Formats: sequence, C-alpha cells, structure tokens
Amino acid sequence: VDDFMKPDRIVLGADTDRARELVRELYEPFNRNHDRLIVMDVRSAELTKYAANAMLATKISFMNELAGLAERLDADIERVRIGIGSDPRIGYEFIYPGCGFGGSCFPKDVRALVHIAGEVGAPADLIAAVQTVNERQKSVLFAKLSRHFAGDLRGKRIALWGLAFKPNTDDMREAPSRVFIADALAAGAEVTAYDPVAQAEAQRVLPADDRLRYSETAEAAVVGADAVVIATEWREFRSPDFEHLRAEMRTPVVVDGRNLYDPRQMRERGFAYYAVGRGL
Repeated sequence: VDDFMKPDRIVLGADTDRARELVRELYEPFNRNHDRLIVMDVRSAELTKYAANAMLATKISFMNELAGLAERLDADIERVRIGIGSDPRIGYEFIYPGCGFGGSCFPKDVRALVHIAGEVGAPADLIAAVQTVNERQKSVLFAKLSRHFAGDLRGKRIALWGLAFKPNTDDMREAPSRVFIADALAAGAEVTAYDPVAQAEAQRVLPADDRLRYSETAEAAVVGADAVVIATEWREFRSPDFEHLRAEMRTPVVVDGRNLYDPRQMRERGFAYYAVGRGL
C-alpha cells in the first residue's frame, strides 16, 4: 500500500492518447511532487515490469553465489558487500546475502521471463541461472546444520526463527523456511517454529506433522533445542539475550541464514555459529 501511495515511478503502457490521459488523471493524486509517470507502449511496459524484478533477483542470486565463494576463500561476504555497495554504480540495495528469495513476485517473474524467452526462441541463460542459484541457496541452512551434526539429525530438536519469506509480512509463498522444514523433517529432526505474524499462514499451507510444532515466543522455541536456525530477519531476532539463549539450549548452535550477528562475538559467547558467506 505504501509503495502504491508513494511510488518511485508509474510505468504506463498505453496504445491510445485517450487511455494515456485517463490514467494520468487517475494517478494525479500520487504524482504531485514531480512527474513520476513513464509512458510507453504496452509490450514495453509489460517487459519493464518483468525486467525490474528479474534485475533485483539477479543482484540477490549474484551475492549468494559470491557468498559461497567467500566461504571457500576464507573471506567475509559482509565486508565484500560494503566494499562493492560503496560504488554508486552498484549501491547497497538488494546485495544482502542470505538463504534465498521467495514471495510472489521475484520467483514468478523470473520464471515468466525464462518461459517467454523460450517461446520466442531467445537465449535467457543468465535469467535462468538466477532461478537455479536461488533454488540451490534455499538449501544452505539445512546443509550447514547437517554438516555440523555430521549428517545425523535424527531426533535433533531444531528451533526455527522466522517462517515468512521476509519480515513485516505473513507471506509464505516460496519462503526458504519451507525448504528447510521439509529437509529437516525428512532427515528425522523435530522443528519448533516461531514467527511474529506468519504462524497461522504457515499452519494453513504446510503439511501437518507431529514433529513440526509452533511456539508462541522465540525464547520458548529454543528450550531444549540442539540448534537455532534463522530464516527471516525479523527485528526482534537482532538482539536476543544470548546468555539466556545458550542456557536454554541443549547445544549452543546457531545457523544464521540472514547474517544478523558478528561471527567473532558469537564464538566468544560460546556458540557454534554458521552464517552465509562469512569465512573468517
């Protein structure tokens, strides 16, 4: 709603002068400070919409691929992010590494562009790779957790912080948490999940399983847990009581899919800490 009320730009695809003028008048209340309306033909406007989301998704997948490289080179992707983001040609938007993007727009529009390109016989290797990298990235949380426990997660109790694909929404569409939950349950683990707003939606869309439970608070979810896995960067997860966290857990393991904490400080606090692309 806020994006609609205060748009960065309004892209209008129209083939007639009357249509252009009617829509310009319709959007006038949202277009007062300066002219944000960009008018073009219908096909170009459609492609603009797909291209914008595909470009943003490309930045995310690029950073996630770099994060995997950083881990193997013993580099810190967060420092790399600051280094490249300071270049105004790149900027800081959408260059945060993590456990993959979800939601309704990015996955759908990337797939749509790949499909359209195939229909018209145009190569779309880069756009297809964005999708491939993202699907692979959604498995990093489980891979890191499994590696810590030497591949044996049977009977392990996992606290999952975050269910929605991003904070400030209850949207579970293509959320990375869904991939983690499926992998963890398949490996014989138990998952206790907490999300400030998405739990009702999660219970609606996820298959019922006796080993998948939901907690009313983040703190309650970690009691007796063998590990905490962070899938969504909700603000309340940024500064937990780490002493209480470690005291309540069976083993102090944190798999952070959103790079919320400093690895050195986490080690000093006594945690086995696994982030994304933080090799140092």
